[in-house]
Parts: sequence; structure tokens; C-alpha cells
Amino acid sequence: MQRRFRSGHRDIDLVVEHEGLVAFVEVKARRGDTFGDPVAAVNWKKQKELGRSARVWIARHGRREDAYRFDVVGVLVDGDRVRVRHVEDAFSLHLSA
Repeated sequence: MQRRFRSGHRDIDLVVEHEGLVAFVEVKARRGDTFGDPVAAVNWKKQKELGRSARVWIARHGRREDAYRFDVVGVLVDGDRVRVRHVEDAFSLHLSA
């Protein structure tokens, strides 16, 4: 596992590999629900940025046999209550090594 892969001014919060599957994970946290669901904050613009960073990671570290996906983890803190939602394969972009 690699935390916070940086590519220029963009980054990926977590890069996790398990048995040939690499997950690029974006973590979004919100204090209260005033601004909506944290998972929904990963909009098309953020997805495009994540895709660019993932392509750089793949160029540096990727292997042909690996499969890739994008996950999103939303953390919602409401007072003393914390809700965590993990969405596997949250969106698709064309990636290859």
C-alpha cells in the first residue's frame, strides 16, 4: 500500500494492491451534511484529475497483468457520530499499463 501518491499538484489518497488488483482510493470527509454526501463530491472533474494521476502511477509502477479500479471512501462526521461508506469501483476510466 502506498499513501498519498503525488503527481504535480494532484494526488491520490491511497493506492492499494491485492492479488493483481490495484485500487486508487479517494477519501472525502465532511463535518455534517450541509454540503451533501462526501462520496458525491467526487464529481466528473475530480474523476478526471484522479485518472490523470492514476495514469502517471501506472506508467511508473504498473504491471501488464494488473487490473485497476477507482474506489471512493466517504467519511461523514456528525457530532460524536462517524459514518464511513466505501464504494468499490465507484467510477470507470480507461487505464492500462
